[in-house]
Order: sequence, then C-alpha cells, then structure tokens
Amino acid sequence: MRNSLLAAGAILAMVLAPISAVNAATASNVGYKIETVAEGLDYPWSIAFLPSGDYLVALRVGEVRRISPAGGVSEPLTGLPDTYVASQGGYFDIMLDPDFASNKTVYLSFAHGTATENGTRIVKGTLGETSVEDVQTLFTVSPLKDTPVHYGGKMIFLADGTLMMTTGDGFEYREAAQDKFSLLGKIIRINKDGSVPADNPYADGSQGNAKVWSYGHRSPQGLVLDDTTGIVYMHEHGAQGGDELNAVLPARNYGWPAVTKGINYSGAYVSPLQSAPGIVEPLTYWVPSIAPSGLAIYDGAAFPHWQGDLFVGALVDQEVRHIKLEAGKGVSEEPIFTEIAARIRDIRVGPDGFLYILTDSDNGKLLRVVPNP
Repeated sequence: MRNSLLAAGAILAMVLAPISAVNAATASNVGYKIETVAEGLDYPWSIAFLPSGDYLVALRVGEVRRISPAGGVSEPLTGLPDTYVASQGGYFDIMLDPDFASNKTVYLSFAHGTATENGTRIVKGTLGETSVEDVQTLFTVSPLKDTPVHYGGKMIFLADGTLMMTTGDGFEYREAAQDKFSLLGKIIRINKDGSVPADNPYADGSQGNAKVWSYGHRSPQGLVLDDTTGIVYMHEHGAQGGDELNAVLPARNYGWPAVTKGINYSGAYVSPLQSAPGIVEPLTYWVPSIAPSGLAIYDGAAFPHWQGDLFVGALVDQEVRHIKLEAGKGVSEEPIFTEIAARIRDIRVGPDGFLYILTDSDNGKLLRVVPNP
C-alpha cells in the first residue's frame, strides 16, 4: 500500500498549489433537486449505507440510529459504548467493514473518557437489527487530554484493507501535532484488528509512534480515498483562517502549528511562517475559514459531469464547496447547495450514485441530492 501511495506522489507534484480559478457554471449546469430523507436528528455526524437500503447515522449525542429508505428513524442501537459528550465530543464516524456482507462488522469512532482524560477511540462490533454486539476496542489516542475539542475521528478503509483515521491536536496541545511519538494531530493507519501494518513509516517505533502515517494536523474532519488514483485527500480546520485541503502521503509534515496560513483567534500569530522547506503545501486553503466538515469524491453514475470531483461541507458558510479535479489537480471551486442554508456536517456518495448530506443541529436532516433533468 505504501508503494502505491508513493507512486501517487508523481500525480501530487502537479497539484500542490492553491486553486486559482472559480467556474460558476460547473454545478449550475447540472440539474439536481434536494430531497429530505429524515429530520429531527440530534446533531448527526456521519452516515453509512447498508446493503438493505437502510442508513446508519451516528449522532454526536452518543447514538447510532438506523433509518429506513422511507425515512423511518429507529430507536438508538444498543450495545455501543458510552461517550464523552461535551462541546465537540461525542460519536463521530460510522463505517462498514469492506467485507460487511459476510461479517456484519461496523466501526465507530468517538470521544472516549472523561472531562479530565479523554481522546478519540475506535471500536468495532457486529451489527444486528437493533444492536451492535461483541464490541472490541481497536485504537485509543494517547496521550489523553482534558479538552472537549479537536478530536478528528474521520475514518476510511484503504485498498489493502487497512484503516486510516484522523486525530486532532486537542486545541491546547497543538505542539503535540509536531511530535511524531504523540498520537495527537495525526493521521493514523492500523490493521482491522488494531495491529500495526509492517509498512507504516515508523513501524519499528524508533522514529515515531508505529501507528502514525502523517503529522502536523490541527483539526481534520474530512478524509476520502480516490480509488482511481490512490490519492488520499483530507481537509482540516485552521484557526482564524488557514483551513486546508491536502493530499496525504506517509511520513510527511503538514505544518501545524509551525507553519500555517491562519492566525490565532486573538489576532496574534500562531507562527510567522506560512510556508517552509519540508512542509507540504495544501492543494488549496481558505481565508477566511469556511470550517470544512465532511469530504466526498464523486464516483457515481447519476451525475456524470461530477465524476472525480470533490465535495467539501462548510459549517460556517452553510454550503458545500464543489472542487473540480482534472488529472488530480484542482482547477475550479464554487459554492453549491446554498439553498440548504444550514451548517453542513457530512457529505457522502451513496451506492445509488446520489449525494447524501447531513446538517448540523439538534434538528439535523439527512438530505439526498438526485438528478432533476
């Protein structure tokens, strides 16, 4: 797997520059309509698609609900662990095993612990109709922290079956993002049983934590694999400005907090450096912040004009950013789905080729974007 991602570096050589053009016609020429699948969801964070046509939605308040194709919302599934619900803490990502059809295994990331000691954890278990059974802990961030923010928690499976997840810097512990032995402010890669892949960049533990894949991240809340190119894309929140979209490679330093295009909320510098040798430049960045959350790469058949494009949820701007890619390079960006007029927490491509969007509130919605010729 590492070799395939390193090979993707040849493509990345073409893309490490901010997007320079906005093409307002990109999405407006595509007919679509937005349907409400379900509403009344208490801060929905992520969605997974079951083979039956049902949806699994993880809610930050510490619940996973099953939603039927007709929009019926179940009671919370039982058997899942308690979570530390405070500020940004709670349940984060819900994901199916690549072999779900045979093993019924689901993965959940969430805020584990208490107000004084908490961190991002991954568990897996077997999905039943109303419960998750045989729950096992696979991974817990260390060190634990005493802040209820900047958890990361976005997960994907790579083509080789390994699992990646983002972790945040804990806000008050930003220097840990540059410490390769700390699991704060990282992208981690593990096997499905929680063990360390032999080809991780620090697998022997001598130069960094064996589970670390990349470092220098602040608050990453978007992660997606482009199956065509093998590139992993991620985005993360800056402080005041400096939100970034990145392409992720092993053992690379993404800068935070030594290098950033944002500033502290007080107006003071985080760092005097906006770029530096050895620091990966973002594909694009946002000043002022859009507060990116949720990331999808379109690979369905319902919207052929969007094939291979990225879609980024925006919490502050209450819209989705559509980034058009050509040969792995961002060539245009525009706001889309602004009529939703709500904070966007997650965006995914369903197996039906439609886009699915979660809005972020105590009356959150599951929305579906379908063609409207």
